[in-house]
Amino acid sequence: MLSVFRASTSILLAACFAATASVANTTSEPTHNTAFQMAVAEHTPRDSQIAEFYRTNGFSPIWVGESDEHMQRRAALIQALSHAHLHGLPQADVTVSSLMQKMQDARSTRDLGAVEAELTRVFVEFADALYSGVLRPGSIDDGLVRSVDRRSAAEHLNGLNIHGAGYFAQLAPQSRQYRALMKQKLALQASIDQGGWGATVPETKLEYGDTGPNVVKLRNRLVLMGYMKPSASPSFDAALLEGVRAFQIAHGLEPDGVAGKGTIAELNRPAVDRLKAVYVALERERWLPQDRGARHILVNQTDFSAKIVDDGQVTFETRAVIGKNTHDRRSPEFSDVMEHMVINPSWYVPRSIITKEYLPKLKANPNAVGHIQITDSRGRQVNRGAVDFNQFTARSFPFAMRQPPSKSNALGLVKFMFPNKYNIYLHDTPQKSLFAREVRAFSHGCIRLAQPFEFAYALLAKQEEDPKAFFHRVLSTGKETKVDLEQKVPVHLIYRTAYVGPKGDVQYRRDVYGRDRKIWEALQKAGVALPDVQG
Repeated sequence: MLSVFRASTSILLAACFAATASVANTTSEPTHNTAFQMAVAEHTPRDSQIAEFYRTNGFSPIWVGESDEHMQRRAALIQALSHAHLHGLPQADVTVSSLMQKMQDARSTRDLGAVEAELTRVFVEFADALYSGVLRPGSIDDGLVRSVDRRSAAEHLNGLNIHGAGYFAQLAPQSRQYRALMKQKLALQASIDQGGWGATVPETKLEYGDTGPNVVKLRNRLVLMGYMKPSASPSFDAALLEGVRAFQIAHGLEPDGVAGKGTIAELNRPAVDRLKAVYVALERERWLPQDRGARHILVNQTDFSAKIVDDGQVTFETRAVIGKNTHDRRSPEFSDVMEHMVINPSWYVPRSIITKEYLPKLKANPNAVGHIQITDSRGRQVNRGAVDFNQFTARSFPFAMRQPPSKSNALGLVKFMFPNKYNIYLHDTPQKSLFAREVRAFSHGCIRLAQPFEFAYALLAKQEEDPKAFFHRVLSTGKETKVDLEQKVPVHLIYRTAYVGPKGDVQYRRDVYGRDRKIWEALQKAGVALPDVQG
């Protein structure tokens, strides 16, 4: 493609610059008198940042000049567009062909101005998609409340001016995760080209000691997926047991070594489905901040986990419970900064829970939910016996509700705060049994931690000589105590059904909220397509 482009560039220069004055000479005239700048202005929205960029730089061309730098930029753009599909971006074959044709057809300085404007428009659209993503998250699902760092057209154009063709290499996320996902994308495509993962496994329970054709199908599929070495054994032996466990671990399933209904359902998912998950993961990676913090907290909702990451290494990890899969309880996705923790917290009941859950109970029985205090606008406790709750609606209910600190408090004994308008935070819980579940979506939206004390120790280790002793000293007072973090910690609530683990191991998770399905459908509408071959 690059050699073809260079040939077309020669045609462009020979045809255009021989017939008209060179762009360099043309643009030396007053800007409002040149055919080139008039064409650029005509093909650029007057109130756009692109128009302002050209007005500011005196309509100097960034693409169609005669210098090596101009040629390198053109070559880099065509090459980047030709490789857009490698990043899971909309395929740009038609765009490339159109640009090549317009360059070949240019015969005048005015034609060159039109080509300049078109190259700039295409560049800005491509740069925005590769740097910040094809989609606007909030338009897809109301749980995608992430604020995406989007560079303006002027920033992209200035970056190109400063760094030249090298600017293209800076656009895609520079994270290890993005590079690993790109590699996995290629591996999946190669597997699909070769026919996929073979025959599916019948939905019947298979375990250690079983024999027969279904065991053979299970073994064959795991071999093709790369979870065990080839074997001709027809028995569910120790090697197959370990293969099943490896698959279960890689898919967030209970690693009991039994190929039950849930395991076989995930095992039978075609490679194409996993490839779609990787495409979505690449788009999601483009939404995240480039700088996530040397130390940061990562909550992957589909993995039901919370991690502390220091300099790219996971230094602490615990199981988590996320929001229940109903419209008003799903945990949102966003990034913020953890500022403090509260030991022995009160639970200030969210308004939605008060009106939807507690008010109906109070109408039926004023003494219901007796562990919760009812308070007025000044925070004073209200005498329940003096209130007729039936006179209130969800809108008119004038009281707040609070659960004082205790071991049975809904927030447990510690909460971790990154103040946000969604009222989401991480916290302890008295409902410890939920952490034994495989799918852990039970909360009202906040993230519950299986090991909140240990999580607190890890955070406090940066500022306390003996973080465990400090924590328990405060805890033993029984008093609600705010403890500021001297080093604020970025928090990223993400949702990944495909990601790469610390050791390069590819992990897949179920689409708990159906968000990835929506994102994939939106990507398709935007022009993203899988390879033609689908095994």
